[in-house]
Amino acid sequence: MRPENVSRTVLASGVGAVLAATALLYVPELTGAGPPRPPGPAERAAHAANAGAQAALPDLAALIGDREKWLRAHPGDGASWAVLGAAYTERGLRRADPADLPRAEAALKRAAGALDAQVGLGALANARGDWATGKAWGERVRKADPKRWSAYPVLIDAYNGLGDYKAAGKATETLAELHAGAVVSARSAQLYRDRGWREDADAAALDAVALAETGADKAAALSRLGDLAWERGEPAQALAQYGAALGLVPDHGPSLAGRARSLAALGRTEEAVRDWRAAIERLPLPGHLLEAGELAESLGRDAEARALYERLRAGRWPDAEVELGLLDADHGNPSEAVRRLRAAWAAGHRSVRVADALGWALYRAGEPKEALEYARRATDEGLRSALFTYHRAEIERALTDLSPARRHLAEALRTNPHFSPLLAPRAKEAVAALGDFPEQLPADARPAKERS
Repeated sequence: MRPENVSRTVLASGVGAVLAATALLYVPELTGAGPPRPPGPAERAAHAANAGAQAALPDLAALIGDREKWLRAHPGDGASWAVLGAAYTERGLRRADPADLPRAEAALKRAAGALDAQVGLGALANARGDWATGKAWGERVRKADPKRWSAYPVLIDAYNGLGDYKAAGKATETLAELHAGAVVSARSAQLYRDRGWREDADAAALDAVALAETGADKAAALSRLGDLAWERGEPAQALAQYGAALGLVPDHGPSLAGRARSLAALGRTEEAVRDWRAAIERLPLPGHLLEAGELAESLGRDAEARALYERLRAGRWPDAEVELGLLDADHGNPSEAVRRLRAAWAAGHRSVRVADALGWALYRAGEPKEALEYARRATDEGLRSALFTYHRAEIERALTDLSPARRHLAEALRTNPHFSPLLAPRAKEAVAALGDFPEQLPADARPAKERS
């Protein structure tokens, strides 16, 4: 059987537009005399999806059960097959459960080619990290019905995965023209973050919290706020946001992971290890395994780190080229990392994440000159990433470009001094080894705090 995995990029979007692609076709009827009864779980899930929001996982499961039961008696109902396929994809994303993705594909293919099913197939392709196919389905639907708002989140994810950030930005703007609510604010926050507009990203993420219609959607929005605070180097603020999300959804996987890295940054390492274990049990994503392993290694827990790294390697993830590449670059065979990431690049996976990982793998394999080309691409796009900037600095140091290396090391530590339990201490050591900027260095090449 073909191995499956849930894409980290799609999961990170944290909105329910996958199911919204088809849920408009299904609005459960409230029948019977007397006052209207409260909506049941399946009805709540459908209502959330119609708004582009996340449903609670128990409600999503109820919707799946409801449509499965219906389709056993009415197998020719293409609209319900589309709803079921989209619901399987959504559940697979939310639980990182690859078993749901073949079910989604089978159901969507039973939907007889309707546009809603095509949007669902695009979302499914993105969930598998097949960005080119996701793009093809999304563009096909957009051509047939340019005002079908649910096609645009599919396009945004696909464009981001392919590294076409200009097209992703245009799709986000069109989405905002066609729809409103938390789904639009969440996508706007992602766009602003990718452009390096931190204040705008934070404002849009706050709007998403205010506009969220369900507890699950609000938890996702709060977790996104935590991520933004973490990337700004504010672990205490991030911890508060993740805590608020977990107060709404106690087993919210992204927030458990975010709380773990925030606790580690604050020196609360035993609590961080506990939360990483809980996060991996709830949401065993490749990136979580790698991060938890590096924290364990930084604490001298080598056996635990090796077990996590081996679990990542053994997973045979089809769309985790970045995580597997970084794992090999730092903890295995850098040449294998280069091979893997070159293949991803050749396949059109040209996001800043792939560019950064390929540059780092080339550096670790002894090819810093070629590495710098990819590191520049990763850092010049707009996203402010301490990790990417640190990688570029070390590549420049290997090329004896010491002035830009100093500048980028300082920038990485200003951006987030806790960006990695393994690499942040090395960045500080590198700064000390390089020493102060020479007095004759031009003013515009000195760190911002030294120019003031």
